[in-house]
Amino acid sequence: MLLNELPNGAHAIVSRVLTTSTEVDPAALRRLGELGFIPGEPVQLLRRGPGGREPLAVLIGDTMFGLRLLEAQCIEVQPA
Repeated sequence: MLLNELPNGAHAIVSRVLTTSTEVDPAALRRLGELGFIPGEPVQLLRRGPGGREPLAVLIGDTMFGLRLLEAQCIEVQPA
C-alpha cells in the first residue's frame, strides 16, 4: 500500500521508497530518505489538504512534513 492510500490518522511502517512516476527523479527519492522515510520507520498520515487533496500532513519521528501527492505515492507502507 502507498502512503497516500492511508486514511487520515492512520499509522504505518515505511517499507520502501520507490519511483512511481517519471516526474519523480532520483534526487527527490534521495531527499525523501534524508527526511527520514526509510524502511522500518513509523509514519502517520495526519490529514489531507483542502478537499482531501494536497498537501498531506505526515508525521515521521517527531517531525511533521507536508508532502505532495506525487511524493506520497513513492512511499510504500505497511499498516501498523
